[in-house]
Amino acid sequence: MHDLALEGIKFIDLTWTNVAFLFAVGFIGGLVSGFIGSGGAFVLTPGMMSLGVPAAVAVASNMCHKFPKAMVGAYKRYKYGQVDLKLGLVMAASATVGVQAGIKVQELILAKWGEAGSNLYVSLSFVAVLVIVGGYVFYDAWKISTSDGEEKPPSLALKLQQINLPPMIYFKTANIRISLWVTIPVGFATGMLAATIAVGGFVGVPGMMYVIGATGLISSATELVIAFLMGLGGSIKWAIHGMVDIRLTLIILAGSLLGVQLGAIGTTLVKEHMIKIVMGTIMIIVAVSRALAVPKYLDQLGLMAFSKSSVAILDVASFIIMCIALGVGAAIILGAMWKGRKATPEDAYAPSVVQESFEHV
Repeated sequence: MHDLALEGIKFIDLTWTNVAFLFAVGFIGGLVSGFIGSGGAFVLTPGMMSLGVPAAVAVASNMCHKFPKAMVGAYKRYKYGQVDLKLGLVMAASATVGVQAGIKVQELILAKWGEAGSNLYVSLSFVAVLVIVGGYVFYDAWKISTSDGEEKPPSLALKLQQINLPPMIYFKTANIRISLWVTIPVGFATGMLAATIAVGGFVGVPGMMYVIGATGLISSATELVIAFLMGLGGSIKWAIHGMVDIRLTLIILAGSLLGVQLGAIGTTLVKEHMIKIVMGTIMIIVAVSRALAVPKYLDQLGLMAFSKSSVAILDVASFIIMCIALGVGAAIILGAMWKGRKATPEDAYAPSVVQESFEHV
Protein backbone atom coordinates (compact mmCIF):
# COMPACT_ATOMS: atom_id res chain seq x y z
CA MET A 1 0.00 0.00 0.00
CA HIS A 2 2.86 2.35 0.75
CA ASP A 3 4.35 1.83 -2.74
CA LEU A 4 0.91 2.35 -4.25
CA ALA A 5 0.62 5.66 -2.45
CA LEU A 6 3.96 6.89 -3.75
CA GLU A 7 3.54 5.71 -7.34
CA GLY A 8 -0.19 6.06 -8.02
CA ILE A 9 -1.10 9.18 -6.04
CA LYS A 10 0.29 12.56 -7.07
CA PHE A 11 0.32 15.64 -4.85
CA ILE A 12 -0.86 18.83 -6.61
CA ASP A 13 1.33 21.85 -7.39
CA LEU A 14 0.49 24.83 -5.21
CA THR A 15 0.03 28.30 -6.73
CA TRP A 16 -0.75 31.45 -4.76
CA THR A 17 -4.34 31.20 -6.00
CA ASN A 18 -4.60 27.66 -4.68
CA VAL A 19 -3.08 28.71 -1.35
CA ALA A 20 -5.57 31.59 -0.99
CA PHE A 21 -8.51 29.31 -1.88
CA LEU A 22 -7.36 26.62 0.59
CA PHE A 23 -6.95 29.21 3.36
CA ALA A 24 -10.48 30.50 2.68
CA VAL A 25 -11.82 26.93 2.63
CA GLY A 26 -10.01 26.27 5.91
CA PHE A 27 -11.43 29.40 7.54
CA ILE A 28 -15.02 28.68 6.51
CA GLY A 29 -14.58 24.99 7.34
CA GLY A 30 -13.37 26.00 10.79
CA LEU A 31 -16.24 28.47 11.16
CA VAL A 32 -18.73 25.71 10.33
CA SER A 33 -16.88 23.23 12.55
CA GLY A 34 -16.93 25.47 15.62
CA PHE A 35 -20.61 26.23 15.02
CA ILE A 36 -22.08 22.79 14.27
CA GLY A 37 -19.31 20.47 15.55
CA SER A 38 -19.14 18.32 12.40
CA GLY A 39 -15.46 18.99 11.77
CA GLY A 40 -16.27 20.96 8.63
CA ALA A 41 -14.97 18.10 6.49
CA PHE A 42 -17.97 18.22 4.17
CA VAL A 43 -16.61 21.61 3.10
CA LEU A 44 -12.87 20.88 3.29
CA THR A 45 -12.63 17.53 1.50
CA PRO A 46 -14.71 18.56 -1.56
CA GLY A 47 -12.90 21.92 -1.53
CA MET A 48 -9.53 20.20 -1.90
CA MET A 49 -10.87 17.76 -4.48
CA SER A 50 -12.17 20.68 -6.57
CA LEU A 51 -8.53 21.77 -6.97
CA GLY A 52 -7.55 18.32 -8.24
CA VAL A 53 -6.36 16.79 -4.97
CA PRO A 54 -6.85 12.98 -5.06
CA ALA A 55 -9.68 11.84 -2.78
CA ALA A 56 -7.45 9.69 -0.55
CA VAL A 57 -4.99 12.57 -0.04
CA ALA A 58 -7.84 15.01 0.63
CA VAL A 59 -9.35 12.67 3.23
CA ALA A 60 -5.96 11.98 4.88
CA SER A 61 -4.81 15.62 4.92
CA ASN A 62 -8.20 16.75 6.20
CA MET A 63 -8.11 14.22 9.02
CA CYS A 64 -4.57 15.30 9.90
CA HIS A 65 -5.60 18.95 10.26
CA LYS A 66 -8.76 18.01 12.10
CA PHE A 67 -7.48 16.87 15.48
CA PRO A 68 -5.62 20.07 16.54
CA LYS A 69 -8.52 22.21 15.30
CA ALA A 70 -11.06 20.00 17.06
CA MET A 71 -9.00 20.22 20.25
CA VAL A 72 -9.20 24.03 20.18
CA GLY A 73 -12.93 24.02 19.44
CA ALA A 74 -13.66 21.40 22.11
CA TYR A 75 -11.74 23.40 24.72
CA LYS A 76 -13.60 26.59 23.89
CA ARG A 77 -17.02 24.96 24.03
CA TYR A 78 -16.11 23.00 27.16
CA LYS A 79 -15.56 26.36 28.86
CA TYR A 80 -19.08 27.33 27.80
CA GLY A 81 -20.40 24.16 29.50
CA GLN A 82 -21.56 22.62 26.21
CA VAL A 83 -19.35 19.48 26.13
CA ASP A 84 -20.31 16.17 27.73
CA LEU A 85 -16.78 14.84 28.16
CA LYS A 86 -17.91 11.40 29.34
CA LEU A 87 -20.16 10.96 26.30
CA GLY A 88 -17.34 12.08 24.03
CA LEU A 89 -14.88 9.56 25.47
CA VAL A 90 -17.38 6.68 25.30
CA MET A 91 -18.24 7.51 21.68
CA ALA A 92 -14.57 7.96 20.76
CA ALA A 93 -13.71 4.45 21.97
CA SER A 94 -15.84 2.77 19.29
CA ALA A 95 -15.16 5.56 16.76
CA THR A 96 -11.43 4.78 16.89
CA VAL A 97 -12.17 1.19 15.85
CA GLY A 98 -14.38 2.50 13.06
CA VAL A 99 -11.55 4.73 11.80
CA GLN A 100 -9.21 1.77 11.35
CA ALA A 101 -11.93 -0.16 9.48
CA GLY A 102 -12.65 2.84 7.26
CA ILE A 103 -9.00 3.29 6.30
CA LYS A 104 -8.87 -0.38 5.33
CA VAL A 105 -11.84 0.14 3.00
CA GLN A 106 -10.07 3.04 1.30
CA GLU A 107 -6.92 0.96 0.93
CA LEU A 108 -8.84 -1.85 -0.79
CA ILE A 109 -10.56 0.56 -3.19
CA LEU A 110 -7.27 2.23 -4.11
CA ALA A 111 -5.59 -1.12 -4.69
CA LYS A 112 -8.37 -2.39 -6.98
CA TRP A 113 -9.59 0.70 -8.87
CA GLY A 114 -6.87 3.30 -8.31
CA GLU A 115 -7.28 7.05 -7.84
CA ALA A 116 -10.35 7.39 -10.09
CA GLY A 117 -12.13 4.65 -8.13
CA SER A 118 -11.31 6.33 -4.85
CA ASN A 119 -12.54 9.70 -6.16
CA LEU A 120 -15.79 8.13 -7.37
CA TYR A 121 -16.33 6.31 -4.07
CA VAL A 122 -15.78 9.45 -2.00
CA SER A 123 -18.00 11.58 -4.26
CA LEU A 124 -20.89 9.08 -4.32
CA SER A 125 -20.61 8.62 -0.56
CA PHE A 126 -20.72 12.37 -0.09
CA VAL A 127 -23.82 12.75 -2.23
CA ALA A 128 -25.67 9.90 -0.50
CA VAL A 129 -24.83 10.97 3.04
CA LEU A 130 -25.30 14.69 2.40
CA VAL A 131 -28.74 14.27 0.83
CA ILE A 132 -30.06 11.80 3.41
CA VAL A 133 -28.66 13.36 6.58
CA GLY A 134 -28.77 16.96 5.38
CA GLY A 135 -32.33 16.65 4.17
CA TYR A 136 -33.55 15.18 7.44
CA VAL A 137 -31.66 17.66 9.63
CA PHE A 138 -32.94 20.59 7.58
CA TYR A 139 -36.50 19.28 7.78
CA ASP A 140 -36.18 18.87 11.55
CA ALA A 141 -34.82 22.41 11.90
CA TRP A 142 -37.67 23.76 9.79
CA LYS A 143 -40.24 22.03 12.02
CA ILE A 144 -38.65 23.55 15.13
CA SER A 145 -38.43 27.06 13.66
CA THR A 146 -42.08 27.02 12.54
CA SER A 147 -43.37 25.78 15.90
CA ASP A 148 -42.39 27.21 19.27
CA GLY A 149 -38.64 27.09 18.57
CA GLU A 150 -38.05 24.56 21.32
CA GLU A 151 -35.94 21.47 20.69
CA LYS A 152 -37.89 18.38 21.80
CA PRO A 153 -36.28 14.99 22.57
CA PRO A 154 -36.60 12.64 19.53
CA SER A 155 -39.07 9.78 19.99
CA LEU A 156 -36.48 7.16 18.90
CA ALA A 157 -34.02 8.34 21.54
CA LEU A 158 -36.68 8.28 24.24
CA LYS A 159 -37.56 4.68 23.38
CA LEU A 160 -33.91 3.59 23.38
CA GLN A 161 -33.33 5.25 26.76
CA GLN A 162 -36.07 3.05 28.20
CA ILE A 163 -34.23 -0.16 27.21
CA ASN A 164 -32.49 -1.47 30.33
CA LEU A 165 -29.58 -3.37 28.78
CA PRO A 166 -26.50 -3.27 31.07
CA PRO A 167 -24.13 -1.60 31.30
CA MET A 168 -26.26 1.54 31.62
CA ILE A 169 -24.37 4.86 31.58
CA TYR A 170 -25.45 8.28 32.85
CA PHE A 171 -24.13 11.33 31.01
CA LYS A 172 -24.42 14.28 33.38
CA THR A 173 -24.09 17.26 31.04
CA ALA A 174 -26.47 15.77 28.47
CA ASN A 175 -28.70 14.50 31.32
CA ILE A 176 -29.16 11.14 29.61
CA ARG A 177 -29.13 7.57 30.92
CA ILE A 178 -28.73 4.99 28.15
CA SER A 179 -27.21 1.58 27.45
CA LEU A 180 -23.58 1.43 26.33
CA TRP A 181 -24.70 -0.88 23.49
CA VAL A 182 -26.66 2.00 21.93
CA THR A 183 -23.59 4.25 21.78
CA ILE A 184 -21.27 1.65 20.20
CA PRO A 185 -22.82 1.46 16.68
CA VAL A 186 -23.17 5.26 16.53
CA GLY A 187 -19.52 5.69 17.48
CA PHE A 188 -18.31 3.00 15.08
CA ALA A 189 -20.27 4.49 12.16
CA THR A 190 -18.85 7.93 13.02
CA GLY A 191 -15.29 6.63 12.84
CA MET A 192 -15.92 4.53 9.74
CA LEU A 193 -17.29 7.46 7.81
CA ALA A 194 -14.58 9.80 9.09
CA ALA A 195 -11.84 7.53 7.73
CA THR A 196 -13.47 6.82 4.38
CA ILE A 197 -14.70 10.32 3.45
CA ALA A 198 -13.50 12.41 6.44
CA VAL A 199 -17.03 13.34 7.50
CA GLY A 200 -17.68 11.56 10.78
CA GLY A 201 -19.75 14.42 12.15
CA PHE A 202 -22.50 13.64 9.65
CA VAL A 203 -23.19 10.52 11.68
CA GLY A 204 -21.84 11.61 15.05
CA VAL A 205 -23.88 14.78 15.56
CA PRO A 206 -27.24 13.47 14.25
CA GLY A 207 -26.54 10.15 16.01
CA MET A 208 -26.13 11.83 19.37
CA MET A 209 -29.21 13.96 18.74
CA TYR A 210 -31.67 11.44 17.30
CA VAL A 211 -30.42 8.10 18.68
CA ILE A 212 -28.86 8.96 22.03
CA GLY A 213 -31.03 12.00 22.76
CA ALA A 214 -28.58 14.85 23.43
CA THR A 215 -29.50 18.38 22.36
CA GLY A 216 -28.09 19.88 19.19
CA LEU A 217 -25.86 22.21 21.21
CA ILE A 218 -24.32 19.45 23.33
CA SER A 219 -24.05 17.04 20.39
CA SER A 220 -22.22 19.53 18.19
CA ALA A 221 -19.82 20.41 21.02
CA THR A 222 -19.17 16.81 22.10
CA GLU A 223 -18.46 15.76 18.51
CA LEU A 224 -15.34 17.94 18.62
CA VAL A 225 -13.94 15.72 21.39
CA ILE A 226 -14.60 12.62 19.28
CA ALA A 227 -13.07 14.29 16.21
CA PHE A 228 -9.89 15.06 18.12
CA LEU A 229 -9.36 11.54 19.42
CA MET A 230 -10.19 9.64 16.24
CA GLY A 231 -8.42 12.22 14.08
CA LEU A 232 -5.18 11.72 15.98
CA GLY A 233 -5.22 7.94 15.50
CA GLY A 234 -6.36 8.12 11.89
CA SER A 235 -3.72 10.69 10.95
CA ILE A 236 -0.92 8.48 12.19
CA LYS A 237 -2.11 5.54 10.09
CA TRP A 238 -2.70 7.66 6.96
CA ALA A 239 0.77 9.21 7.36
CA ILE A 240 2.36 5.76 7.52
CA HIS A 241 0.86 5.08 4.08
CA GLY A 242 2.25 8.35 2.68
CA MET A 243 -1.17 9.88 2.02
CA VAL A 244 -0.89 13.10 4.08
CA ASP A 245 0.08 16.25 2.13
CA ILE A 246 1.46 18.33 4.99
CA ARG A 247 1.30 21.50 2.87
CA LEU A 248 -2.47 21.23 2.51
CA THR A 249 -2.79 20.32 6.16
CA LEU A 250 -0.94 23.42 7.38
CA ILE A 251 -2.73 25.84 5.03
CA ILE A 252 -6.25 24.73 5.91
CA LEU A 253 -5.26 24.44 9.58
CA ALA A 254 -4.14 28.08 9.60
CA GLY A 255 -7.54 29.19 8.35
CA SER A 256 -9.45 26.67 10.47
CA LEU A 257 -7.93 27.65 13.81
CA LEU A 258 -9.20 31.19 13.29
CA GLY A 259 -12.62 30.14 12.05
CA VAL A 260 -13.30 27.46 14.67
CA GLN A 261 -13.06 29.92 17.55
CA LEU A 262 -15.36 32.41 15.86
CA GLY A 263 -17.84 29.61 15.19
CA ALA A 264 -17.70 28.48 18.82
CA ILE A 265 -18.50 32.01 19.95
CA GLY A 266 -21.45 31.99 17.56
CA THR A 267 -23.12 29.13 19.42
CA THR A 268 -23.54 31.42 22.46
CA LEU A 269 -25.43 34.01 20.40
CA VAL A 270 -28.00 32.02 18.41
CA LYS A 271 -30.94 29.71 19.03
CA GLU A 272 -30.15 25.99 18.94
CA HIS A 273 -32.24 25.23 15.84
CA MET A 274 -29.97 27.56 13.85
CA ILE A 275 -27.22 24.93 14.17
CA LYS A 276 -29.43 22.47 12.29
CA ILE A 277 -30.43 25.03 9.67
CA VAL A 278 -26.77 25.78 8.90
CA MET A 279 -25.84 22.10 8.76
CA GLY A 280 -28.73 21.11 6.48
CA THR A 281 -28.37 24.05 4.09
CA ILE A 282 -24.64 23.59 3.46
CA MET A 283 -25.00 19.80 3.12
CA ILE A 284 -27.55 20.09 0.31
CA ILE A 285 -25.50 22.64 -1.66
CA VAL A 286 -22.28 20.62 -1.33
CA ALA A 287 -24.17 17.48 -2.42
CA VAL A 288 -25.01 19.19 -5.72
CA SER A 289 -21.36 20.18 -6.17
CA ARG A 290 -20.10 16.63 -5.65
CA ALA A 291 -22.82 15.13 -7.87
CA LEU A 292 -21.61 17.26 -10.79
CA ALA A 293 -18.09 15.81 -10.35
CA VAL A 294 -19.25 12.17 -10.63
CA PRO A 295 -19.38 11.98 -14.48
CA LYS A 296 -15.65 12.77 -14.71
CA TYR A 297 -14.74 9.80 -12.51
CA LEU A 298 -17.17 7.49 -14.34
CA ASP A 299 -15.50 8.49 -17.61
CA GLN A 300 -12.01 7.88 -16.19
CA LEU A 301 -13.02 4.38 -15.10
CA GLY A 302 -14.59 3.63 -18.48
CA LEU A 303 -17.99 3.00 -16.91
CA MET A 304 -19.70 5.78 -18.91
CA ALA A 305 -18.52 7.96 -21.78
CA PHE A 306 -18.66 11.76 -21.63
CA SER A 307 -17.18 14.34 -23.99
CA LYS A 308 -14.23 16.39 -22.76
CA SER A 309 -16.23 19.60 -23.10
CA SER A 310 -19.08 18.21 -20.99
CA VAL A 311 -16.67 17.07 -18.27
CA ALA A 312 -14.96 20.49 -18.31
CA ILE A 313 -18.28 22.33 -17.97
CA LEU A 314 -19.40 20.08 -15.11
CA ASP A 315 -16.03 20.56 -13.41
CA VAL A 316 -16.37 24.34 -13.51
CA ALA A 317 -20.00 24.17 -12.33
CA SER A 318 -18.96 21.87 -9.46
CA PHE A 319 -16.28 24.33 -8.36
CA ILE A 320 -18.61 27.34 -8.58
CA ILE A 321 -21.30 25.60 -6.53
CA MET A 322 -18.64 24.60 -4.02
CA CYS A 323 -17.73 28.29 -3.65
CA ILE A 324 -21.42 29.15 -3.29
CA ALA A 325 -21.70 26.59 -0.48
CA LEU A 326 -18.77 28.21 1.30
CA GLY A 327 -20.27 31.67 0.91
CA VAL A 328 -23.76 30.62 2.00
CA GLY A 329 -22.40 28.79 5.06
CA ALA A 330 -20.35 31.78 6.18
CA ALA A 331 -23.22 34.21 5.48
CA ILE A 332 -25.75 32.18 7.49
CA ILE A 333 -23.44 31.76 10.49
CA LEU A 334 -22.14 35.34 10.59
CA GLY A 335 -25.62 36.71 9.90
CA ALA A 336 -27.14 34.63 12.72
CA MET A 337 -24.34 35.73 15.06
CA TRP A 338 -24.90 39.40 14.24
CA LYS A 339 -28.67 39.10 14.62
CA GLY A 340 -28.25 37.20 17.90
CA ARG A 341 -25.79 39.79 19.21
CA LYS A 342 -28.14 42.67 18.43
CA ALA A 343 -31.10 40.86 20.02
CA THR A 344 -29.21 39.92 23.19
CA PRO A 345 -28.44 42.44 25.95
CA GLU A 346 -24.70 42.85 26.35
CA ASP A 347 -24.78 41.76 29.98
CA ALA A 348 -26.60 38.52 29.05
CA TYR A 349 -24.12 36.83 26.76
CA ALA A 350 -21.03 37.00 28.94
CA PRO A 351 -18.85 39.49 27.00
CA SER A 352 -15.89 38.58 29.16
CA VAL A 353 -16.06 35.03 27.77
CA VAL A 354 -16.32 36.29 24.20
CA GLN A 355 -13.43 38.69 24.74
CA GLU A 356 -11.35 35.90 26.24
CA SER A 357 -12.01 33.75 23.17
CA PHE A 358 -10.77 36.49 20.85
CA GLU A 359 -7.67 36.93 22.96
CA HIS A 360 -6.79 33.30 22.27
CA VAL A 361 -7.18 33.60 18.45
